Amino acid sequence: MIQLTRLNHVPLVLNSDLIEHMEVTPDTVVTLTTGQKFVVLESAEEVLDRIIEFRRSIVSGVAECPLRHQDYKHLVTTANDLDESNG
Repeated sequence: MIQLTRLNHVPLVLNSDLIEHMEVTPDTVVTLTTGQKFVVLESAEEVLDRIIEFRRSIVSGVAECPLRHQDYKHLVTTANDLDESNG
C-alpha cells in the first residue's frame, strides 16, 4: 500500500498492485484495474518511487526470515538426534 494525496489534500492509501496506468495531464491521474481514477498531487515519478520503496520493504522483510541458517542447522541436528535415539 502506498499513501498519496488527492488534489483537495485528503490522504489516499492505495493498493499499488491495482494500478493499471498513470497519466500526466498535467495533474497525475492514477487509473486502477477496476476503472477507478484518482487525481493526485504527487508526480508520476513520486508515485513510482513510492511503489518501488513499498515493494523493496516487502522483499527485505522476506529476506529477514526469523528462521536463520544457523537456527535451521540446529533444528536439523536436533531432529537427527531424535531419530538416532528412537532407532
